[in-house]
Amino acid sequence: MSVLASIAGWLVAFIFLSYLIPHTFVAWFYKTQNLKKKYNARWALVTGASSGIGKAIASRLASQGLNVVMVAYPDPLLEASHEELSARFPNVTLKKVPVDLGRPGYMPAIEKAIEGIDVQVVFLNAGYVLTGFFADVALERQNANLECNAVNAVQITHVLLQKLLDKHLKGCFVYTSSAAAAIPNPFSVLYASTKAFISTFGASLAAEVKPSGIDVLVFHPSPVASRFYDKAHKLDAMEFFKKMAVDPEDLPDTIFASIGRLVWRDVGPTAIGFRLLMKVLDYNLFSTLIAVFGHLMPDFKRHMKPRVKKTE
Repeated sequence: MSVLASIAGWLVAFIFLSYLIPHTFVAWFYKTQNLKKKYNARWALVTGASSGIGKAIASRLASQGLNVVMVAYPDPLLEASHEELSARFPNVTLKKVPVDLGRPGYMPAIEKAIEGIDVQVVFLNAGYVLTGFFADVALERQNANLECNAVNAVQITHVLLQKLLDKHLKGCFVYTSSAAAAIPNPFSVLYASTKAFISTFGASLAAEVKPSGIDVLVFHPSPVASRFYDKAHKLDAMEFFKKMAVDPEDLPDTIFASIGRLVWRDVGPTAIGFRLLMKVLDYNLFSTLIAVFGHLMPDFKRHMKPRVKKTE
């Protein structure tokens, strides 16, 4: 019995250490890196570049001397962010591409913006969350969320990756996933699903392109204090984790330090906690428990009220 206990103890230790050691090593020994020098690059592209994580990344890239293609929703915020960064970094070029990444038809504008330039540093960051019962949110809105959170990243990656491979250029593709990718997320079904897709997409792509000198990183940030939550309806779970939100300006150094050194990087206590939880509790069991007891959650009861009123 003592032998079995010893084996079980070593197995548990290995499971946790296999997760913690790579993250700890990168966090301890690498603080950031200059992506312009790393890839001998001149141009970068960032989606969702008008605010939050995307704007913080675009700003850091410009500070390293990279010209940046800023892709974001066509609203005054993009104009303001483009004007601000252009004033702060007069020695680089910042191109703005105002497109709705939630509706097909954005690729021609992006392809026109990158015509004649080599984009070697790519951050696919755009995304947002829809909350509520999946069946109660209009299909058109669900499709737009799917397009913005996942489909555009696939299309942009395909176009830019082909260009890099054809020209034998080094570079990187960095994807913004979420701590939500690690666990089931009732009441924001499509958000968790698209982020899980992005995480797997990046991890699968990494092995194909690494031999060509192209790095892939997927990072899972904990909640970030940004406009991300502005259009989301209140969820108790979301409100709880927002209390631990970090400033988006705190992220670029961690993200840049991880490129080429890890494929997945969990950032912050929420992301790390969720991933460790899934090592303790099997995903299937966790999903089953949520399915059985989810109706007791305050968020479930809140979203049931409109349905009840319809039947009265």
